[in-house]
Amino acid sequence: MVALADHFEPGIVPGDGMARAAHNEQERRLERWCRDYPEVVDRWRDCDGRAFCHTYFYPAEQYQKSLISRLAEHCRAGWGDIEIHLHHGVQTPDTEENTRRQLAQFRDALAAEGCTAYWEHSGPPRYAFVHGNYALANSAGGRYCGVDSEMQVLAETGCYADLTLPTGPFHPAQTAKINCLYECVLPLDRQAPHRRGINLRRGSAPRTFPLLIQGPLLFDFGRRTTFGLPRVEDGALTGATPPSLRRLRLWKRAGICVRGRPDWLFIKLHCHSMDPSPRNRDSMLGDPMRRFLEGLVGGARERGESLHFVSAREMVNIILAACDGRDGSPGEYRDYRLKRSRAADSAGKSDGVQAGSECAESRA
Repeated sequence: MVALADHFEPGIVPGDGMARAAHNEQERRLERWCRDYPEVVDRWRDCDGRAFCHTYFYPAEQYQKSLISRLAEHCRAGWGDIEIHLHHGVQTPDTEENTRRQLAQFRDALAAEGCTAYWEHSGPPRYAFVHGNYALANSAGGRYCGVDSEMQVLAETGCYADLTLPTGPFHPAQTAKINCLYECVLPLDRQAPHRRGINLRRGSAPRTFPLLIQGPLLFDFGRRTTFGLPRVEDGALTGATPPSLRRLRLWKRAGICVRGRPDWLFIKLHCHSMDPSPRNRDSMLGDPMRRFLEGLVGGARERGESLHFVSAREMVNIILAACDGRDGSPGEYRDYRLKRSRAADSAGKSDGVQAGSECAESRA
């Protein structure tokens, strides 16, 4: 299962985290992405006939209705899901009340666009989360957050999973617990409760949400620094670190799975696709991505893999099915517990999803 958590910021100004591109520039970037992305990835399909998709973690503090409506249209065509991203507490520590307000308001705005999930089609809207400054639950020494109880706030506002980690081994918010799928140890209202947790395992349904869905974090002995030290593999797709089959071997080596179900591997990657630098754009939409998808899909059978491209929601659903001891193809459980909203379901058959029985073959 391969998911890409896209820290999706149309307003990004590289090198200046406080600046924002003009609205018309954000519209231009988004329109170009919605036009170009399907052309790049549509050819290569997974076991279930699905194209490679992004989960667009959109910054709540940068919400603009027109941009979200356009991105929601792109997602309804089968190219991904929208979830919640939040940068806060940068200049001064944020408060619990303000954090709760921002999350709830943006969650409801996404629900109005048909972009949220619901547990078994009922109850309040649910969402996945990425902390924009990586300082989840005030885990960076009091900087870039300020809310010790953030995990509790996430739980109370409907967050079913956090996909922030890893940050990298030298970031103060990085946990000692790595390459895991787990639930936090209670209580959630204390600072950084996610530093400790109970690994998800087959035969034991999780009780504490949000779940922690980590990406790979390990040493890459095939790449060295100028001092001869191994570089760190953290699942980031950037201009300097584009996707590759060599990196795929490392992601698999991290072995992120539900305990007792080692044959279902979960690879959560991350990127900033709206970074306008030419090198980053080439990594996302150029030859590096094309070569990667061609090798990933075309070589899956030879590698003995059953490949599934999933959104964050679908990945969590498959994780929950693994915890419940379900068997069969993981693709059968994309909508296991967390269902797409009825508004999204009623959008009709998408162009981005194609039924198929041949596993992970290129549509030449």
